Amino acid sequence: MATGDPAGPRLVGDIGGTNTRLALFDPGSGALSAVRNYLNRDYGSLEEIIAEWLAELKDTAPGDCCLAVAAPPFEDRVSMLNIDWSFSISEIADRFGFRRMRCVNDFEGNAYALSQLGDEDLVALRPGTPRCRRFAVVGPGTGLGGATLEYCLDTPVAGASEPGHMGLAPATALEFELFRALLPAHGEVHAELLLSGPGLARLYHTLGEVRGEPAPLAQPPEISAAALSGDAPLAREAVGAFCALLGSICGDYVLATGSYGGLYLAGGIVPDILPILRESAFVTRFDNKGDMSPQLREVPLHAIVSPGTGLLGAAHVPF
Repeated sequence: MATGDPAGPRLVGDIGGTNTRLALFDPGSGALSAVRNYLNRDYGSLEEIIAEWLAELKDTAPGDCCLAVAAPPFEDRVSMLNIDWSFSISEIADRFGFRRMRCVNDFEGNAYALSQLGDEDLVALRPGTPRCRRFAVVGPGTGLGGATLEYCLDTPVAGASEPGHMGLAPATALEFELFRALLPAHGEVHAELLLSGPGLARLYHTLGEVRGEPAPLAQPPEISAAALSGDAPLAREAVGAFCALLGSICGDYVLATGSYGGLYLAGGIVPDILPILRESAFVTRFDNKGDMSPQLREVPLHAIVSPGTGLLGAAHVPF
């Protein structure tokens, strides 16, 4: 297999629990090409997807590879949480002839993309006033991921974390009822139990149980679409509760990481519920943190609406 020169194109990937996206990045032009999306359940391993992508590639195979992967901290062996996949970085590099290869957490990838996003990629939830050069990105998808980005001598450095496994606390009478219904089956209510795609469905069905109302919708996209249509009050209330709880955990995350430069919401769910998010208690709940509320009210809040953030970030991760 031919390979590019060390400064040449790289294979970049955004590897989630549900989907894998691969592309070819040209550092000279900054362009992404050969973008392909794969449904993970149709493949037995990540290696199968990479092999298929390379077989279809019409350009010279890249010598570099960077993958942003939805996985907890790893060294060479990467074991994903929301799909039963595990792989060795060095073995993939050897198999496909990559001269340089790096894997980062998927939200580290999102963080490295922040400086590359344009106005068309963002929706401001609040302009705010940045107080430092440390930023946070949090996003609900198959799970709830997060990372920080700070600048050291003008060099961006991302740090991964797992906010989805932080504890989540109720703040309204309705949320206390929801948590009361959830605790017997789940014990501690951690964030992504409710703040994720599966979490939105769980929140909707639990709300139906608490309200004594039918909750016939099964899939998160159905619930989001019904909430936006205005014809499904239970779905609308569930999405509103989702946004409020997301605001709470994002405020906690900014406090825990000191990311007062700005919070960016990523993930596949956010663009779908943006109209409700903007009208919801998200900002209020983000700010409502006791004596630290004045500081949090200054934090800029943005929603990322670009679908290619993970690929863009993987393209700009330093080797």
